[in-house]
Amino acid sequence: MTGNTLAQTAIYLLTLLALARPLGWYMARIYQGEPIGINHWLKPVEALIYRLSSVNPKEEMRWTDYAIAVLAFNLCGLLAVFALQRFQAYLPLNPQHLPGISPDSAFNTSVSFVSNTNWQSYVGEATLSYLTQMMGLTVQNFLSAATGMAVLVAFTRGFIRRNADTIGNFWVDLTRGTLYILLPLSLIFSLALAGQGVVQTLGPYQQTPLVESLAYSQPKLGEDGQALMDAEGKPIVANLELREQTLALGPAASQVAIKQLGSNGGGFFNVNSAHPFENPTPLSNFLEMLAILLIPASLCHTFGTMVGDTRQGWAILSAMTIVFVALVFVAVPAEQAGNPLLLELGVGQSASNLQAGGNMEGKEARFGIVNSALWAVATTAASNGSVNAMHDSFTPIGGLIPLWLMQLGEVIFGGVGSGLYGMIVFAIVAVFVAGLMIGRTPEYLGKKIEAYEMKMAAIVILIPPFLVLGGTALAVLADAGQAAVFNPGAHGFSEILYAFSSAGNNNGSAFAGLSANTPFYNCLLGLAMLFSRYWLIVPVLAIAGSLAAKKIVPVSAGTLPTHTPLFVGLLIVTILLVGALTFVPALALGPIAEHLIMIGK
Repeated sequence: MTGNTLAQTAIYLLTLLALARPLGWYMARIYQGEPIGINHWLKPVEALIYRLSSVNPKEEMRWTDYAIAVLAFNLCGLLAVFALQRFQAYLPLNPQHLPGISPDSAFNTSVSFVSNTNWQSYVGEATLSYLTQMMGLTVQNFLSAATGMAVLVAFTRGFIRRNADTIGNFWVDLTRGTLYILLPLSLIFSLALAGQGVVQTLGPYQQTPLVESLAYSQPKLGEDGQALMDAEGKPIVANLELREQTLALGPAASQVAIKQLGSNGGGFFNVNSAHPFENPTPLSNFLEMLAILLIPASLCHTFGTMVGDTRQGWAILSAMTIVFVALVFVAVPAEQAGNPLLLELGVGQSASNLQAGGNMEGKEARFGIVNSALWAVATTAASNGSVNAMHDSFTPIGGLIPLWLMQLGEVIFGGVGSGLYGMIVFAIVAVFVAGLMIGRTPEYLGKKIEAYEMKMAAIVILIPPFLVLGGTALAVLADAGQAAVFNPGAHGFSEILYAFSSAGNNNGSAFAGLSANTPFYNCLLGLAMLFSRYWLIVPVLAIAGSLAAKKIVPVSAGTLPTHTPLFVGLLIVTILLVGALTFVPALALGPIAEHLIMIGK
């Protein structure tokens, strides 16, 4: 562990925690409908939205109605994004005249962005028009994030209310989250990124001359796409010289802002935030990395403020931060150590490590190892999935950390809203286990945790592992799944496991060595993303409805305090045990086996 690692990690976390309190307080006031300036200025806009959509903001919903509204709204978004992709060749703002997207790829991308996953099996700058990027993907970046935040707020009301049969109004929560939180933050952030050099234009791609021309050869192809042969049966080769290159442009800054703030993560360009037009400077890198965890961390304070005890929010944030820091201090040293197999043996000389400076494979020289590994941990701790380095090129242990973080259920910060309500579900399980130990009915925030809540919590915790492990097993066994693997052995298995861990936990990052843009993977991963988003939202809302109907239980001598270091430790152990017991066997076949092979030779 170097001083550089400690300094950069400390600066990052201190900045994050310093911003969490004021932003968390602001969001609590917004969702509680309390005056704070901006909601006074934009109140006419909010009222106009309700009138145009025929919504009565004073009419509240039962949890079933809330869930139906969430599912119906997201289904409409999915169909809209699917249609935009299929018909983009006939729509405006397509200066490169890109064709429509195949049905399987359009389905995968639609599900991906609606579910806040943003898994991308396509090359953005060579596949999607400006209109599809803006009206389809960027809009869903806002709405999917606002949906997760709305579900969290409804869940929180379950703890606040007593003897109630409603948990709020989805349309109001969605509107306020978008209008007062995501839009202002994104506007400020996009201007900051544009000032750093992130591109923002509707102009066509530009041709620019190369400093040095590039000479190369390639086979000539016939009308059937096959290589032409001469009389001797050898391929006919054309000698070419490349004198200019195409620079992909577009409205990137606006999408990058919300992709980071909304824990979406989908890159405007194929290489995501490793692209100099998407992440040009060390300052832009720091700001984008900060934005990944900003809202998830701040929502912890929002939760504590809304339930009337900020200590509860800080306890959850402490558990998240402890796990995060511990895994940063595993991932960064693993990358700094490099790969001991890369040795140069000189005659009569001892071995000297070619990676003495650490594993720089797949990393941007602009950012280096610490910023790359720190970003990898942050993006998989949150349900973000953006990258500034290729995770597939990490060392086995360096790649294991982001993989395992996703498998923990995306609750170590997690996605906006979804990470915190997942963490609260783990807290419910923790108090239930503690209650069993002392023979007392468990309580959390004054509400008794009974059989119904535990059944719903079990569904929330077990669905993602089922999708991850089941999908991985199916892909490993199927010929179509094996055909996309170009790295046979333990690493190929790791690539498949990573893909389903990412989809099954709505992350979106990837081990890029897997060729996933096939009908098999597009459909299977799309279904995993779909189920892991909505099969969790529905039971979470069911818990909210059940808790809201209960009365508040007064604190007594037997009540387990849920804001103490003891409970923070219990919560961390609960999360890690579930992750360890569920995924260690699969990890042993992938990154752990890779690491043993690496150090054993």
